[in-house]
Amino acid sequence: MSDQNKAVDSLNMNEFDSPKLPTGLNVLTILTFIGCLIQLYSSISGYANAEKSYAEKDKVIAQINSPESPAFVKGMMPSAENMETLITKSYENKLPLMLLGLVAAGLCFFGALQMRKLKKQGFLLYAIGQLLPFLTSILFIGAAAYSGTIMIVVSAISLLFLLLYFMQRKHLVY
Repeated sequence: MSDQNKAVDSLNMNEFDSPKLPTGLNVLTILTFIGCLIQLYSSISGYANAEKSYAEKDKVIAQINSPESPAFVKGMMPSAENMETLITKSYENKLPLMLLGLVAAGLCFFGALQMRKLKKQGFLLYAIGQLLPFLTSILFIGAAAYSGTIMIVVSAISLLFLLLYFMQRKHLVY
């Protein structure tokens, strides 16, 4: 067997034969760590500000419906009914939303750490951590959570990262 066709055998590897972390996977995991910090901050601030948002929901809805609001801002925001549902359900379920958000951030972080060590299980942990916030939103808030442009952008970024990690799975050898 030539050197080019030699299969990677993790039991017979020494430190000089160990595969190196590919650049693409390195960049993805660094961006994932940044995303985990954003998710951590969002979960905690969502919990801390839920009561204030609930108290000011009528003011926010009035601002959305005011004729002074630019049209592009109105297009990015959910309708008044969806906004009211979103704020109310977020307040009513603030603890489970925060806890599951923290779990999701932890799963993504730990999954990225595992993928930096080229372990296949890291992809599964990361995928669960990426999909958990969407499932949580559907269960605790409902369809109103996906009525704004921001959630569409967040969903697209999450799917993009899942696809990019999926394409990097060939480098995960352990």
